[in-house]
Amino acid sequence: MAPFFTAEGDSGKTGFLGKGRISKTSVRIEAVGSVDEANAALGFARALTELENIQAILLHIQKRLYLLMAELSASVDSAENFDRIGQKEIKWLESKIEDLENEVELPREFIIPGESPGSSALAVARTVVRRAERRVVALLEAKQINNPLLVAYLNRLSSLLFVLEVYETSQSGGEIRSVKEV
Repeated sequence: MAPFFTAEGDSGKTGFLGKGRISKTSVRIEAVGSVDEANAALGFARALTELENIQAILLHIQKRLYLLMAELSASVDSAENFDRIGQKEIKWLESKIEDLENEVELPREFIIPGESPGSSALAVARTVVRRAERRVVALLEAKQINNPLLVAYLNRLSSLLFVLEVYETSQSGGEIRSVKEV
């Protein structure tokens, strides 16, 4: 059996879906890494929530994030071969937001995370997705990707995660605490 490691990244360079190798500190790798972190945070939230509907939503999103990472990993020349995130996926997120808005009343101010393990993990996932969004914006501004829908997807995802956090809190019997109350 071949070893799991290749040692090819020891020089600070990594492969991507393009020609050659690039620095591990490149804008592209920062964006891919941030989306990867977001995916892991979503997995953690999925493991902590006891609500099957939230688990299903998060698993669906995690699968889409792998498609998004593939597109981010592709050079501009080959990105169209990996173009899988578009309006359909954004509409799916929006429909989940709308469904959940009918279930809970959303506060119009910042809330304080920490009412349950699941809602706390969703809050962490939301902040990680926001960072990933910023990294993807940087990649778009550097003209290393051409699909602005990747930014829109992450933006809508962070909104959904906020709604899921409120929903999880309400379903677990927690209290929504806003900064307004401080």
